[in-house]
Amino acid sequence: MERQPFASAANVSERLTQPPALAISTVIFALRPSESSGRPTLWLPLVRRIREPFKGRWALPGGPLTQADSLQDAAARNLRDTTGLAPEYLEQLYAFGGLHRSPSQRVVSIVYWALVQSTEAELARESENVQWFRADRLAELAFDHNQIVDYALWRLRNKMTYGSIAYHLLGETFTLAQVREVYEAVLDRTVDPANFRRQLKHAAHIEPTDLYLQGGKHRPPRLYRYTGTTGPDSAVPPP
Repeated sequence: MERQPFASAANVSERLTQPPALAISTVIFALRPSESSGRPTLWLPLVRRIREPFKGRWALPGGPLTQADSLQDAAARNLRDTTGLAPEYLEQLYAFGGLHRSPSQRVVSIVYWALVQSTEAELARESENVQWFRADRLAELAFDHNQIVDYALWRLRNKMTYGSIAYHLLGETFTLAQVREVYEAVLDRTVDPANFRRQLKHAAHIEPTDLYLQGGKHRPPRLYRYTGTTGPDSAVPPP
């Protein structure tokens, strides 16, 4: 019995000399209707942990980094295995390596973020342990995943001010009102419709089509398409 404290101290000392484990996590954003208003809001899928630490708590999709995968391949595989999603937009976000992220051992997570269209999000696998949540109404997640989501939101909102990233949340064609709804959902504020429409119609790489959105009560709105580059590093002035 007297040797137990010494053994515990030795175990702690041994862990401190070991290299940190490497993991991959992914934040996936999509627009889904608000349960109350029906307006598009920003959602993300989470996975319920089935083992300690933080057993039973929700977390971002992810897992350990293996010798067989590149960073991006590991992120894509984790997404495919947990949600069935294969987003076109998948970009490295940041590395999170705080000393106390995990209570069992030090873990450095390479975090990716992805954007998917609402039609893709509807096809994602859901189960008792994989579900979608409002990005702005998350409870306490496992590890430091609340901090990671907050950082991803900050990054997304900043990119909305200068890039083409909004079009990854839309289909191939869209109305100007749908673009405004993306901005309102991501920035979490209302945008003046008339001013936004005027700026968007004069923006580069926004091209009108000969198609109209059918099924509404009023005059069908014209559909547009984005003709610029939509890669992670593209930078097109916003409307």
